[in-house]
Amino acid sequence: MTTTELNAIATARRLVDASQGVVDAALAHGARVTEGGRLIDEHQVHTERLAYLATQVRAASELVAYAERLATSGRADALQESMALGYAAEVTHALRSQVEAAWDDFGLDETQVAPLHTPEVREGVRAALDEGRIRAIGRTVIEALGANNCELEDEVARLTRDMAREFAEREVAPIAQDIHRHDLLVPDSLLEKFSAQGFFGSSIPEEYGGTGMGDLPMVIITEELSAASLAAAGSLATRPEILTKALLAGGTEEQRNEWLPKIAAGDVLVAIAVTEPDTGSDVASLQTRAEPAEHNGQRGWRINGAKAWSTFSGRSTVLALLARTDPDAGAGSRGLSLFMIEKPPFEGHSWRFEQPEGGVMEGTANPTPGYRGMHSFTIAIDNVWVPHTHLVGGDDGINRGFYLQMGGFAAGRLQTGGRACGVAQAALEKACRYVQQRSQFGMSLADYQLTQYKVGRMATLVAAGRQLTYHAARTFDSRAVEASMAKLLTCDVAGEVSREAQLLHGGWGYSEEDPVSRYVVDALVLPIFEGVKPILELKVIGRQLLAGATG
Repeated sequence: MTTTELNAIATARRLVDASQGVVDAALAHGARVTEGGRLIDEHQVHTERLAYLATQVRAASELVAYAERLATSGRADALQESMALGYAAEVTHALRSQVEAAWDDFGLDETQVAPLHTPEVREGVRAALDEGRIRAIGRTVIEALGANNCELEDEVARLTRDMAREFAEREVAPIAQDIHRHDLLVPDSLLEKFSAQGFFGSSIPEEYGGTGMGDLPMVIITEELSAASLAAAGSLATRPEILTKALLAGGTEEQRNEWLPKIAAGDVLVAIAVTEPDTGSDVASLQTRAEPAEHNGQRGWRINGAKAWSTFSGRSTVLALLARTDPDAGAGSRGLSLFMIEKPPFEGHSWRFEQPEGGVMEGTANPTPGYRGMHSFTIAIDNVWVPHTHLVGGDDGINRGFYLQMGGFAAGRLQTGGRACGVAQAALEKACRYVQQRSQFGMSLADYQLTQYKVGRMATLVAAGRQLTYHAARTFDSRAVEASMAKLLTCDVAGEVSREAQLLHGGWGYSEEDPVSRYVVDALVLPIFEGVKPILELKVIGRQLLAGATG
């Protein structure tokens, strides 16, 4: 089969279907071995493999489905079809290699893996991964300077992208590098403009003061803002989004009416306080305690403990804080409640708040190589008083905080998919501009075969991550696995693409004066927050997939 004879969409669909069948069989075997996911910790390495392969196949399926929809609607896009075929082939090849390398772990017989070895699949993979085909993708992308002009299939989404992109280029990009290099806080002027655009309320229903555009526009806004600056713009709505989802899922109607309009308008700025100095992803082991207390005859709670990596908590005016309300430590995640703690905003890298009710909170920023603009704090909490009206869900919310917070984190993972796409897109565009401008050994970098090949792969990875994230946004459900898959894949894509972009810059890519170095260090944090990568693979994606697989 030659590349000229290849029907890109049909071949890509054949590869995806073959891969999906094998992944389904592997998950069914994994479900039997792990007893529906209960024995994951006895099979961690294999569970990680399954989670990642299933995620890659899902991304390939969504990218192929996107190309198919464009063709069916009369808007066929040759570039998207080529990238869909290339990614489907890469995933099929990776799946074949993994199964062969760990044959006993996958527990599949020759019949079950036969679809990966048919002549049509073998020839399709070889033709699709032909370096000339990938270089052709790279040349097209370089000529377009890496621009993301993919069809969004939705008028609201298109208008949203145009608006967010224009805002990012006008208001964020000019100050992004200074904020990063000097570790500055996001200026109030930008926060005011951000609020005026309605970015804080994009997924808050109109009845509560938001724009009600939904999750896809929210992700697109996040992507465009993150392309300009991950911390100074792209992540501003993440913490409000987490609290918003918790309030919508379990807040009282009074709380929704009071807090959601304020969040949508930017009148309150939200920070999240969940992680503790000695407790990261194991949220069920949190030690910060909240005990019933009264103040001047008002029912409330006194909170004591410490929190870590609380991003933007200095500038924020409300902390969404998870604390243990069941004195029985054995209650684990069933003994946690979610509180909203009001505080004044503070500038700088440290702050101290002394409550009129007698409590004290002190925050100290943790220095980081990237993700600068909001500062992440370790917070000491001493006898802080919170009225009972600020416990999310009121009486019904006691000991339900874990459930509410995890639903919010699912939204955060979806948004992180958008953030990662934005960082990757920025790196791709920067690389394309640079290779067109830079010459070495008498020839433009853009004309070198290896440059074209690398850019072709970079663009293909970004396209796959983007379509998986958009699909997760269109079908978002806090219990669904797709948002977590989007985060898992796109964060790795952002890391790989930003590093490749840096290498294409040579020595200048290591200079802090060049934004590409910022993209590299910003991408490092993406697989960490909203669920560090191994936890996401094992405890979230792996567990859900294995619990739902059947033999």
